[in-house]
Amino acid sequence: QVQLIESGGGLVQAGGSLRVSCAASGRTFSDYHMGWFRQIPGKEREFVAAISRSAYTAYTDSVKGRFTVDRDNPKNTAYLQMNDLKPEDTAVYYCAAVSGVAGARPPRIGSQYDYWGQGTQVTVSS
Repeated sequence: QVQLIESGGGLVQAGGSLRVSCAASGRTFSDYHMGWFRQIPGKEREFVAAISRSAYTAYTDSVKGRFTVDRDNPKNTAYLQMNDLKPEDTAVYYCAAVSGVAGARPPRIGSQYDYWGQGTQVTVSS
């Protein structure tokens, strides 16, 4: 089992920045691909970014150039740095983990992840 706890969400004005963190425990963090997803009430969960166990990164088009996904394996933590935030980025952000093969790309589909955090709210005001 892997436990994931997100933190760092909050309220920010458009154009501002936030960094959300995902602290993992329970297994060897470096063996896992880590994904970030977001969800607005009434809408489907949306892929945002992911980082593989080999540090290969992937982003959805709407956040490229604004968001950066990273990981610190000794600290068992993944990060999502969000810059130039827009009101449409408002959502609950979730991190997810799945055991992965070294050299493989991280999944972009939520159903391919095995473990999820509880989510952290990010609100961007206009």
